[in-house]
Parts: sequence; structure tokens; C-alpha cells
Amino acid sequence: MFLFRWIRRTITVIVVLALIAPAYGISQVWRAANNPVVRQADVIVVLGTAQLNGKPGEALEARLVEAKRIFDLGYAPTIITVGAGAPGDRTTEAASGKFWLRSNGISSRKITAIEVGRDTLSSTKAYAEVMKKRYVSDVIIVTDPFHCARSIKMANDQGVLATCSPVQTGPNTLDNSSYRYLIREAAAYLAFITVGKRGIQISDRLPEADIVTKVLP
Repeated sequence: MFLFRWIRRTITVIVVLALIAPAYGISQVWRAANNPVVRQADVIVVLGTAQLNGKPGEALEARLVEAKRIFDLGYAPTIITVGAGAPGDRTTEAASGKFWLRSNGISSRKITAIEVGRDTLSSTKAYAEVMKKRYVSDVIIVTDPFHCARSIKMANDQGVLATCSPVQTGPNTLDNSSYRYLIREAAAYLAFITVGKRGIQISDRLPEADIVTKVLP
């Protein structure tokens, strides 16, 4: 009888967790995307995504546009672009981003390109290390709306005080993003706060069908 009750309670707990965990993940991602809080910071960080031969894809260009917008508004005095290149690329996401910002009127002295990171966690560790060396700790992350929650959480875990300014143009705005993107980010967020904190890293590079990475002509 005791064994039966123990099994029943265990199953009940598993079922409850299976229902609560996804709801929690979705709520965190949805709230961060729909209620962004942006404050004055030391630096703006543009998280990388696809580029081709130095030309930003639509998703990356949208992030650069948003970074320039808040830079011009005076939210931070410098910008960091971060991201390595895919195998076979002749340049990196970070270098592509820096070139775009320079071409759109921002002084190269205000931009640092960190050409490492093929996923959010490695990119976050890279820019957080640079920030620590500069003795600064406040960052505005520029990325897609549904990517904000996980990006902020990873930054906070690296000792960085982060807010997020999500893109307002391009293929991954709130209006354009699919529920598939929302669910995937919720799963990635849950994975990070559970197994990710135990050193198990899960790549968050999406198939092209999930996030549009088309390069503009």
C-alpha cells in the first residue's frame, strides 16, 4: 500500500511539473518580449546572427538598426558587436555588424567587434569578459523579442546587469515571429536554467526555417 501511494504521488508530481514548467518558460519569454525595460547603460551589445560575405542578413540588420537607434538616443556611449562566422565564412557576424554601423555614421572608435561565439552563451561569456576588463557592468542587449529573456538571464549569470531592446523592424519582430519561435525559446530558457547551469551546453543555433536569416540583395 505504501509503495502504491509513493508511486501515485511521484506520478502526480511529474505530471504537475510537466504542465507547470512549459507554462513558466513561455510566460518568461513572453513577458520579456512584450514588456522590455531599457535604461541608460555602459554599452549596447548586438548579438550576432547570419551574414554572408560581410553583408548582414535581414535579422542581423534589424538588430543593427535598433542598436543605432538607441545609440543615437544616447542610451549608451559604445556598441559591441559579437559573433563568429559559420564554417567557410570569409568574415564574422561581429565584423559584419561593425562595418554596417560604421557605414551608417557611427565612429569606429565607438564600436568593438568581438569575433567569437556561435551561440548565445559563448557570445555572452565573450562580451561579459570584455566588459569586466573595462570595469563596466551595465548592458543593453539588442536581439529578437523572444530571445530577450534568455539573453538577459545569461548576462545576469555572468555578473552583468542587463536589459533588452528588441528589434522593431525585420523578420523577427513580435508581429512577425511565429509561435514556433516562442515555444523553442521557452524550451531553450528552461534548458538553460536547469541543465545549462550544470555545465551542459545546448546549442541554440536554429535551422533557417525557424528564424529568417535571408541576406538582402
